[in-house]
Amino acid sequence: MADVFDNKTKQEIWQTLQSLNRAWTTGRCDELKDYFHENMVAITPVDRQRREGRQACIDGWAQFVAATTKIHYWKELDPQIQIYGDTAVVTYYFDMSFDIGGKTIASAGRDMFVFVKEGDRWWAVADQFSPYPQ
Repeated sequence: MADVFDNKTKQEIWQTLQSLNRAWTTGRCDELKDYFHENMVAITPVDRQRREGRQACIDGWAQFVAATTKIHYWKELDPQIQIYGDTAVVTYYFDMSFDIGGKTIASAGRDMFVFVKEGDRWWAVADQFSPYPQ
């Protein structure tokens, strides 16, 4: 697949995000420790309060994966990356299908990650995602 971005830094950030998503969508949530910053925070449509810290965020993703019997597919669509020094904001739309509670669910929505560069790698420090409004 051709690179979505012609900018090397944006390619690096996008590949990091895609690797992060491949980890949890294939049941390897323990690998999120390699992508989530220790101070990661997430705002999700299923949690009343924000998830704070790497482990709390990993636990949230892992709980979703554990509740599903199969993730049929996950796609990132129409990504945009804005870079501000050592900070990047990544927005994209997602489309997925998964089995839960004996039913196949199609889900689509939007996602926004914030990454910071520490040393030679980009870390996810914040995520907010939600389904499309009804």
